[in-house]
Amino acid sequence: MKSWCKTLLACSLSLGLLSACSSNDVEEEPVSPLPQIEASVFPEVSWSTSVGSGVGDYYSKIRPAVRYGKLFVMDRYGEVTAYDEATGEQVWSLEISSWFKEGALSKNKGARLSSGITAARNKVFFGGESGLLGAVDAETGEMVWHVTAGGELLSAPTVGEDVVVVHTSTGGLEAYNIDDGEKLWVYESKLPTLTLRGTGSAAYEAGGFFVGTADGKVAVVVKSNGQAAWEQPIYTPKGGNEFTRMADVDMKPLIVGENIYAVSYNGNLVSMELRTGRVVWSRKYSSFNELASAGLNLYLVDDHGRVYAVDKRNGLESWSNSELTNRELTSPVVFKDYLVVGDFEGYLHFIDRTSGKLVGRVEVDSSGLFSQPLVIDDKIYVQSRDGKVARITLP
Repeated sequence: MKSWCKTLLACSLSLGLLSACSSNDVEEEPVSPLPQIEASVFPEVSWSTSVGSGVGDYYSKIRPAVRYGKLFVMDRYGEVTAYDEATGEQVWSLEISSWFKEGALSKNKGARLSSGITAARNKVFFGGESGLLGAVDAETGEMVWHVTAGGELLSAPTVGEDVVVVHTSTGGLEAYNIDDGEKLWVYESKLPTLTLRGTGSAAYEAGGFFVGTADGKVAVVVKSNGQAAWEQPIYTPKGGNEFTRMADVDMKPLIVGENIYAVSYNGNLVSMELRTGRVVWSRKYSSFNELASAGLNLYLVDDHGRVYAVDKRNGLESWSNSELTNRELTSPVVFKDYLVVGDFEGYLHFIDRTSGKLVGRVEVDSSGLFSQPLVIDDKIYVQSRDGKVARITLP
């Protein structure tokens, strides 16, 4: 049985699932057709390749990474490949399915990779639904170590100096020695009865890992001992049933200067003081997507695909765009003067950051885009559900 993708789950809970359980009185909001635009920018696919079999219809945060002059990509089924970032030529490729044929991982049905890739300390880290956390040499592609964590790994590992941490589906933040995979500590957070499928990566700053929890909090965990320096609720769950009380913080907290920004599903977008966790301002939004930031604005895609620009200083809305509603948008990313999002039909949309107007798009792959685009200098990298990896540039 296939896993639900998070977009499908989140967009259906209050409407589809509840109406299916009770009555058909509530109609689901329709998917917006591809809008007509007056294009002023003309992005194009300048390079592409295919990696394995992609992710199919499964929920996944698989996303490329670029470092050490290489582009690192993987698919759900165990292919991890490095390309020369300048030329696009393959440097090495690793097939990890053999890891699942014997030993502790033999009970699992294949690799089932599902996290993003993190490249740091001359290694490439990745994880999967089996709990696998793997580290390979970034230069050669040789396996350095692998361990089995205490739950599914559905978001990219985070490296903080000599420690790599992963956020498991059971609510734990687990820390491992970056060189040999020795387990160092586990920070446990409360897991509600019902949560979204997925977890957010931790952010690292000044000796602390900042992480969102499934019960609507942001916590900072001290790297040296795994103890929480502070925990701050950003939304207190309300409602008469478990669906309306869901308040997952399923995104990587965004650190900008002395402030940290986070958003919860069914809840709030907040600004907090980095040092103390004190809430500076709070506004009502519902999202499980990553935030983007540029200038004075935060950029947010909510759980129905509406796009917002919000002033970082006070939380006031600068503009909103609902032309892509329910098109299962990716998390947004800032690229030059534009905000860029992908959708379920494989289009990459360019939105003017000042006005919120759609000003360009390019079709990448009809199988659909599912993870946040990656911006490196003047290039954008995206990965499609069928495994196409493409570089998009502006001529």
